[in-house]
Amino acid sequence: METWVLITVAAAFLQNVRSAMQKHLKGVMGTTGATFVRFGFGLPFALLYLVLLWRVGGHQLPVPNGTFYLWAVVGGLAQIAATFLLVHLFSFRNFAVGTAYSRTEPAQAALFGLIFLGEKASQGALVAIAISVVGVMLISVARTTLSARSLLTSIFGRTAGIGLLSGTFFGLSAVSYRSASLALEPSLPQPDYVIQASFTLGFVILLQTIVMLLWIVARERAELKRIGAAWKPAFVVGFVGASASFGWFAAMTLQQAAIVKVVAQVEMLFTFASSFFIFREWINRLELVGCLLIVLGVVMLLVM
Repeated sequence: METWVLITVAAAFLQNVRSAMQKHLKGVMGTTGATFVRFGFGLPFALLYLVLLWRVGGHQLPVPNGTFYLWAVVGGLAQIAATFLLVHLFSFRNFAVGTAYSRTEPAQAALFGLIFLGEKASQGALVAIAISVVGVMLISVARTTLSARSLLTSIFGRTAGIGLLSGTFFGLSAVSYRSASLALEPSLPQPDYVIQASFTLGFVILLQTIVMLLWIVARERAELKRIGAAWKPAFVVGFVGASASFGWFAAMTLQQAAIVKVVAQVEMLFTFASSFFIFREWINRLELVGCLLIVLGVVMLLVM
């Protein structure tokens, strides 16, 4: 099995753990605070990874250029925007529709990869992406009164538009991170995806921490006290989140962002496994169909 696949599956598992812990944090702080924890408490670990690779691992630090800074900033801001829109969806009664459309991220990443990097996906890859996207969308609405038909007919609704825009920003951020990481390659004696990913992660998470901290200080200063009071679980979230992000960045340095994002959908399978084996929650038919479609899409990609 290729290295990027193993890295992606590990990152998906860690992201599932991080998401579960962030839900716990939302009980003691607001959405903005819980989102900030992902970046602010992950920053020390991201920088630690970079220093260890440089000083202990003997990897040479890359020299950033204008292209790197451009794509890193675009990716970092796009991810913040995508997360904000996704969280905003929960204020709507039929938020499941928007959440389902936000899951079109892999398909949109494939489009951005073609536009900005000239990366063409094969017909088989496009079919696999489509199958996995449909699977995730079905899971998103499986526990609502919506049907697959109503999901399609609601495409012009407000929540669907917000969801699609969220998916657009997520797709853009994924391709931007790959572009930024690849831009570092010419400054190295030879391609080194580990240090390229770590350097990109360190810069991006620093940018996101500064932007979100400025926002909190300006608009939601009371969140700082709640964040400080929950520093112990937040510390763990930061560690797990930074580890997962390092995995995403490394995988997307090695492989097209859209392909990585399809394999990353196995996170949904980890979520259902936790629900079934730990919380004893049953999976309904639509969720089962969605899981099978995700597995089918991933398998198609891996055997191509």
